[in-house]
Amino acid sequence: MTTTVPVPQDRKPLPYSRQDSKTPTSSTSSLSDSKDPVRVQANQVSTDNLVDEEPTPFRWTSYLLKRKRPTPIDLDAVATRRSVYDDPVIAEHYWPNSDYENLHRFDPNARWTNREEKALVRIIDWKVMLWAAVSFSALNLDRGNLTQANTDNILGDLDYNLGNTVFRLAFLSAELPSQLLSKRLGPDVWIPTQICAWSIVTMAQFFLTGRPSFLACRAVLGFLQGGFIPDLILYLSYFYTKNELPLRLALFWMSSNVCTIIGSFIAFGVLRMRGVLGREGWRWLFLVEGLITLLIGIATFFKMPPSPTQTKTWFRPKGWFTDRQEVIAVSRVLRDDPSKGDMHNRQALTPKLLWNALLDYDLWPLYIIGLLFSIPGSPPAQYLTLSLRGLGFNTFETNLLTIPSSVATIITMWLITVLSETVNDRSYVAMLENLWIFPFLIALRTLPDKPNPWIFYGLASGLLSFPYTHPIQVAWCSRNAGGVASRTVNASLYNMFVQASSIIAANIYRKDDAPMYRRGNSVLIAICAFNCFLLYPSVKAYYVWKNKRRANIWDAMTSEEKATYLETTTDKGNRRLDFRFAH
Repeated sequence: MTTTVPVPQDRKPLPYSRQDSKTPTSSTSSLSDSKDPVRVQANQVSTDNLVDEEPTPFRWTSYLLKRKRPTPIDLDAVATRRSVYDDPVIAEHYWPNSDYENLHRFDPNARWTNREEKALVRIIDWKVMLWAAVSFSALNLDRGNLTQANTDNILGDLDYNLGNTVFRLAFLSAELPSQLLSKRLGPDVWIPTQICAWSIVTMAQFFLTGRPSFLACRAVLGFLQGGFIPDLILYLSYFYTKNELPLRLALFWMSSNVCTIIGSFIAFGVLRMRGVLGREGWRWLFLVEGLITLLIGIATFFKMPPSPTQTKTWFRPKGWFTDRQEVIAVSRVLRDDPSKGDMHNRQALTPKLLWNALLDYDLWPLYIIGLLFSIPGSPPAQYLTLSLRGLGFNTFETNLLTIPSSVATIITMWLITVLSETVNDRSYVAMLENLWIFPFLIALRTLPDKPNPWIFYGLASGLLSFPYTHPIQVAWCSRNAGGVASRTVNASLYNMFVQASSIIAANIYRKDDAPMYRRGNSVLIAICAFNCFLLYPSVKAYYVWKNKRRANIWDAMTSEEKATYLETTTDKGNRRLDFRFAH
């Protein structure tokens, strides 16, 4: 079967360099070298060789047992997946906007092999994902050092809960403004600026003089760090498809745990500087970790290109990709999600776009999940170092004892994300985090007033080894947003609910309930039960119902009726009949 793919006259893609003769191409896509470019014309192009099935998920059992695939992948076969751009009737309704920064590399007629795609993704993983993980580590190194400083008696008369609450409130309030600023300046500019700014404040904590300065620094840190996570996730979405992003986000959060481990070792060494120049060890900890993250922030200015087609610059004259790889990078992302061509990466959100995104009620179920899912595990994590100190472990033992649960979480987080993509489910798989925590909370609730320190440590470590499902849910929210504007705002809103969750969690364990926090653990058990047996199943049912309603209407339409709908509808993004929610 052959089809004609229409290219709007004012939005034709520009050329790319000559392909190797062995590379599969459209039969009529003329290619020339960069000195004599030609436009790619939308002529008669065969779609018979396009891939129809969903991407094969990574199966960790096959990897561990070294099982061979029943049908090995042909690396030289066409990897281009069928999309809306192959329907001649509706293709132009999905065309990228004329100011989309990668439009000159978009070619709906391009075909590429599995070998080419694997090579491209490998470059993206090493160049983009690796440094995203490093920059995320900078956030967690500075965000988590208060817990380590606690082991050196930083607080004294200071209120730990109040400090966490002030930080979270500032973090939450900065989420949306940070995303709006990032969308205007570009994540490649705003992210390294954030890192450098909060690193300076972290180092300034060396000079803390009491409660007012402590709370002021916590507020400024929270405001500067707020919005960083959705900024970075939006940036990663420029390079990855929806099936690739969840596993990369798992690696993203695994770097957080690696950072926790590294931070524990740093604290183990730096806190021994107590007495140097007459200063406490925790002051040196803030200074050293702030300096480390400042160096990361400066390097990030040079490590984050704006987009796949903007990697060439004065300090990187050859760029990361060839012209053909840029075509593949852009075309495969737009084939996977045409909404990513809706806006320029320096295009600010208008008040109307912002308001429409805020009113997107179909994402509210995910916000409720963001508010409640992490509460059961947060207080035990926040108070682990304080509890271990109270049970007789010294400063250095306490920092080292936090490492095993961090290592275990790295493993369980990766496995749960792979499981989610393997079974193509988010609701029930994400629920497993709370199912894991549930029995450990009950066990902690029933311990005697003076438990054996090692029994308490074993139960607490088992609880904190839970499979962290936040990466699954972040990708879930991004996938269900249905557009760049919506994705920008809704990622912030989701993270604001997560930060609100942290504020709630920071006030569940109270001083009058110490040291076993029986009342607090009872509250956590109730929330955990609600999440497992009501919240996640309800969200799953809602999205299944919503998809069935739309499918009944959309699937009954002819191609001409679909084109008429797309041309005349005022529905945008995930409000359109052709959009399906992940669940």
